[in-house]
Amino acid sequence: MQNNIAVRFENITKTFGSVKANNKISFDIRKGEILSLLGENGSGKTTLMNMLSGIYYPDEGEIFVDGKPVTITSPKDAFSCGIGMIHQHFKLIDVFSAAENIVLGLDEKGNYDRKKVAAKIKEICDRYGFNINPDRKVYDMTVSEKQTLEIVKVLYRGADILILDEPTAVLTPQETEKLFAVIRNMRDHGKSVVIITHKLHEVLSVSDRVAILRKGEYIGTVDTIDATEMTLTEMMVGKKIELDIERPEPENLREALSVRNLTCINDEGVKVLDSIEFSAYSGEILGIAGISGCGQKELLEAIAGLQKVYGGSIMFHPSDGKKSKELVGKTPRQIAKLGVSLSFVPEDRLGMGLVGSMGMTENMMLKSYNSGHSPFIATRKPKRLAEKIHDELEVVTPSLNTPVKKLSGGNVQKVLVGRELSCDPTVLMTAYAVRGLDINTSYAIYHLLNEQKKKGVAVIFVGEDLDVLLELSDRILVLCGGRVSGILDGRTTTKEEVGLLMTKLGGKVGADNE
Repeated sequence: MQNNIAVRFENITKTFGSVKANNKISFDIRKGEILSLLGENGSGKTTLMNMLSGIYYPDEGEIFVDGKPVTITSPKDAFSCGIGMIHQHFKLIDVFSAAENIVLGLDEKGNYDRKKVAAKIKEICDRYGFNINPDRKVYDMTVSEKQTLEIVKVLYRGADILILDEPTAVLTPQETEKLFAVIRNMRDHGKSVVIITHKLHEVLSVSDRVAILRKGEYIGTVDTIDATEMTLTEMMVGKKIELDIERPEPENLREALSVRNLTCINDEGVKVLDSIEFSAYSGEILGIAGISGCGQKELLEAIAGLQKVYGGSIMFHPSDGKKSKELVGKTPRQIAKLGVSLSFVPEDRLGMGLVGSMGMTENMMLKSYNSGHSPFIATRKPKRLAEKIHDELEVVTPSLNTPVKKLSGGNVQKVLVGRELSCDPTVLMTAYAVRGLDINTSYAIYHLLNEQKKKGVAVIFVGEDLDVLLELSDRILVLCGGRVSGILDGRTTTKEEVGLLMTKLGGKVGADNE
């Protein structure tokens, strides 16, 4: 059995300040297997894999590759050990071709031989079932093609151990199945593949074994064939958790927001939103589905006053029957002065949602600093709010004053979601509200969204997990290429129907309820 071990962790420990990210972790990764790595936010999954890929270095313990102790202090050291990591956020240069990105940074002797590189890329693609054009520029690629390029780049460098961080986060169900077919093919050729994911149904579908971490400690490894979503969840969180997402029936539906013929053009002159039309109702959750880059981000930003609108209308309809208010052409501050209580959880957590150099308390003040009448900033209420969010959402941080950029992605998201939900919104928009969150916290967020729905808030939920969209949403608006390709009933539609509309423009179909 020892000959079958690709990587062995022995007593790996890593500490950041007062937070122990990994505590004496010991387990192995086998050759020719797909291993899923599960755990709640702050459990140490990404930290552990970052040590294997050379981004971090362990404070204690040893890593063995092929039975030999190794010292990995950089990604270059990792590659020399046959280890490569595909990160959730791709490390590609947009203006370079696929081939140029693949060889970038390699110590190739002599000049760049385009034909030789293309031939090797073709060999890799033929062996594992990839489809990639070596001369295609990255800026012309879909998200799925970029991910394929990242995997081929790692294989080109000779990796036998591949780590994929949330590999299906922005893929359609059809693209996910293609990726899984390639991953299984790599395993069958003797590669070891580690997948970090929060999607339990995918774990059960593609992996051979599952390793579970909890609060920085190793809980155990189980054969996937012997596991269920319930047993895996119990190991992750240390208690039983109900896996059904609540979806109360909408009550007293009232049109809160109407979008008509909305068109947006970006700085490059590309039409990112094309004649968008829909209504959002108080007391419902409107899910928005689409491949990454199909206009979800621009749509929410246009409603929030953060995206320049080139045509169309966004009308807010007050619940008191007063005159409707046009939001197009208004800044976020002007929208607030109109009496529109709009909360927005953007996709870009640190770039747009929070200030990375500030702590939790200071980030709470960002929503209220302009409402005071004194030159001095009051910190009592923001601090109480920070403490509440810290306790209720179980944010892992050394202190309320620790810069949020030092927190894990999941904990940053908790801070942002908690702050926006605290503002008693009339319209709540969330872009990937549970991205990077463990299942326990995700269900806490779903519960909070449903509580807003019951209060009569119009909730717009942009999601990447179609299973969640189908269980949580009352209606689902599907975007493809910046246009509405369908509005469906969340209770009766199927994942396949939504996936088809995500990849193919068609007429407006389904239940619109308008």
